[in-house]
Amino acid sequence: MPARTPPHQVSPSNPDVQEIQTLPERRIDMPYAPAMRVTGGADLLFISGATPSPLYHRHPHELDEHDHPNDIGEQTRRALGAIKSILDHEGLVWTDVVKVTKYVTDMRDMDGMVMVLRQAFGDWTPASTTVCVNQLSTPGARIELDMIAAYPRG
Repeated sequence: MPARTPPHQVSPSNPDVQEIQTLPERRIDMPYAPAMRVTGGADLLFISGATPSPLYHRHPHELDEHDHPNDIGEQTRRALGAIKSILDHEGLVWTDVVKVTKYVTDMRDMDGMVMVLRQAFGDWTPASTTVCVNQLSTPGARIELDMIAAYPRG
């Protein structure tokens, strides 16, 4: 097995989660890590996509439950609120998140979305992918986030 380079940063809430930066001097330029290492056989939590809609809503959709603000920042805050409720339920925090997938309907929303994500994550930068899609599950939704988090051992 090849030797591992030391991680750039270790999660303050979970020593099994480590940020990998191949060019640490460029970290300030990026809102995400190129890779995250999860060691020690951690248990993982896969969080379903969250939109600005309430986490629990009826299916088929009833549009009165999906009245989204137009602002991408507020839509991002609402999606993060749903995810935080799941993390809280499981006793996890943002620094346990190792992967974020962001679905947006307009790539011009990236800066506003990233600003709100940074408010939640602080200087923790999980691995990340952004996908631009034509439409999300309800009219007016401009963002959907899904995440993977690692439980600390013990």
